[in-house]
Amino acid sequence: MSDDKPENAMPAPDRAQAEDAVRTLLRWAGDDPSREGLVDTPARVARAFEEFFAGYREDPLEYLERTFEEVEGYDEMVVLRDIRLESYCEHHLAPILGKIHIGYLPESRVVGISKLARVAEAYAKRLQIQEKLTAQIANCIDDVLRPKGVAVVIEAEHQCMTTRGVHKPGVVMVTSRMLGAFRESSDTRREFLSFIGNISPGASS
Repeated sequence: MSDDKPENAMPAPDRAQAEDAVRTLLRWAGDDPSREGLVDTPARVARAFEEFFAGYREDPLEYLERTFEEVEGYDEMVVLRDIRLESYCEHHLAPILGKIHIGYLPESRVVGISKLARVAEAYAKRLQIQEKLTAQIANCIDDVLRPKGVAVVIEAEHQCMTTRGVHKPGVVMVTSRMLGAFRESSDTRREFLSFIGNISPGASS
């Protein structure tokens, strides 16, 4: 399975230990975890973490195993844009919210479009930095499908920057990874960027 767990990782704590850790943080923040409004919070947070970080229990490579070769010779660009991104910064556990755009040039086979979104989500549902997330999605598609090229662009707002620290809301970080034809051909790259709305079709490279 493709994951971010170190080889010498310690066994995961059980649910009770996780909930105790939340109680400790609540006390550290200055509140009483036994009061009515917080008594069920540790259990809720534990369940939320299972959802937020479900990607650690998924193998993105498996989503791309089933492909289709009956494409009538189609070899033009396939683009899936505006995939909702919900991830968490590994430095502050703060949300990263935005959208992911994926494009690839098929060699002789295509994959169901929902699988591309699932690959993106599987990596997003882990503690992340945006640069690594962008590379992981592109590399996974390239490794499994072996297309002529892969392009991934992510546009996201980082709550670790908007709700703490410098407090700069509205700032969007953009990252990209271009492989194969998208890296080698400025025309191919420009076509992809025009599809996702980042540049006009007639713009120069």
